[in-house]
Amino acid sequence: MTEDEKIDALKSALPDGAWTQDVDIIEPHLSEWRDKYFGKTPLMLTPRTTEECSQAVKICAKHKIAVMPQGGNTGLVGGNTPQGEVLISLKKMTKIREINPTSNNMIVEAGAILQNVLDAADEANRKFPMTLSSQGSCTVGGVLSTNAGGNHVLKYGTTKELVFGVEAVLPNGDIFNGLTNLRKDNTGYDLNRLFLGAEGTLGIITAASLKLYPKPAYVQRALIGLDSVATAVSLLEDFRAGGRLAMFEVMPSIGYRAVVDNFDAVRDPFDAPYDWYLLCDWEVDSEEEGAALAESILGKAFEAEKVLDAVIAQNETQAEEILSIREHMSAGQKFLGGSVKHDITVPIDKIPEFFKLADAKCQEVAPGCRPVGFGHFGDGNIHYNVAQPKDADKETFLEKWDDLSQPIFDIIDELGGSISAEHGIGIMKREDLAERADPTKIWLLKAIKNAIDPDRIMNPRVMI
Repeated sequence: MTEDEKIDALKSALPDGAWTQDVDIIEPHLSEWRDKYFGKTPLMLTPRTTEECSQAVKICAKHKIAVMPQGGNTGLVGGNTPQGEVLISLKKMTKIREINPTSNNMIVEAGAILQNVLDAADEANRKFPMTLSSQGSCTVGGVLSTNAGGNHVLKYGTTKELVFGVEAVLPNGDIFNGLTNLRKDNTGYDLNRLFLGAEGTLGIITAASLKLYPKPAYVQRALIGLDSVATAVSLLEDFRAGGRLAMFEVMPSIGYRAVVDNFDAVRDPFDAPYDWYLLCDWEVDSEEEGAALAESILGKAFEAEKVLDAVIAQNETQAEEILSIREHMSAGQKFLGGSVKHDITVPIDKIPEFFKLADAKCQEVAPGCRPVGFGHFGDGNIHYNVAQPKDADKETFLEKWDDLSQPIFDIIDELGGSISAEHGIGIMKREDLAERADPTKIWLLKAIKNAIDPDRIMNPRVMI
């Protein structure tokens, strides 16, 4: 049977509306938002239920047709851009099936937009603590498949800590039902976690049971001007005393200015510029407690001459304005020209050393380049991006991607960090993982993949 005949067999077996070859409909699904990866597919499937997804995968398994699942198409490592595979978009599976305030969980389908999930939890007087810059377009399935982190990992953990269980379609089309709200279930391997961070290589997540938390009565937000990365790290211990610190985000001046100077809707609340900026949230029981806590903690930091300036949000509007600076940090870098991106983790106490070593190495490789390191310093996750020198040719600079990345990865290895924090491996870091990971780990990854997907039809180019 030819490839075209296999595709025809797939189409004929599926119900109307579950597939399309319309190029205008498919086209937005074939490019990554930052224009690094572009793809192609002979067919896009859009199942409306888990059963339809199962039926489609069974046919693909029978004919050994490779598939690539896709959520909101906000991935950053090439793991969601098809290169000839059948594309399975979960965008029609958006239902919030259940919210249970007693057991503090909600069951949602994989195509649900994260913002809609956050809103539904809020309406039930609960909090789902996963916030990302892309939450208005990313989907639950994509968030789980990449084990996303976000701004609240410091207090609530990564996605793996926020999921009770998943429902997934396996490579042979069978349905694994791990949906539960049990906090204790000691009946063998934790199969649910196999699918979290697997990037669609072991199955297609179609629904998940998510953990909910009591909604904090008040969130006190502050934006702080600092002189160095080392100062930011030194403040972490004092800021998180009492377990109320929920967000600890650090931004460099170059990234901060790229946002406030280029987005009309974003306002700089400071009268003077600073080398570094710290954005933090404390979750407290009242507005009065929040104000008192922030004033106490920041007062001590001022006395220790660690803080140069600070803005304590006085209302929700000001809090949103402050947060918008961090949320625009990735988009703002487009105004700096070409940028070599890194999503990495290092031990928190090694963050200042990482910046010292990495910044020096970047200047050695690409003199005049402009490092932009920002992110979730409270959990050691740094988005270490390197912008082109001013007036440099963008494409010429981007040709140095590997020349810049490999020595940075060497530094990360030396410091005991990770070359991938929350964006995944995809195809961008597949070879780096193979070369740098412990051989036993690679053997185990391959053994699991081969056991569950022996014909390698499920996202076959990704991760391993």
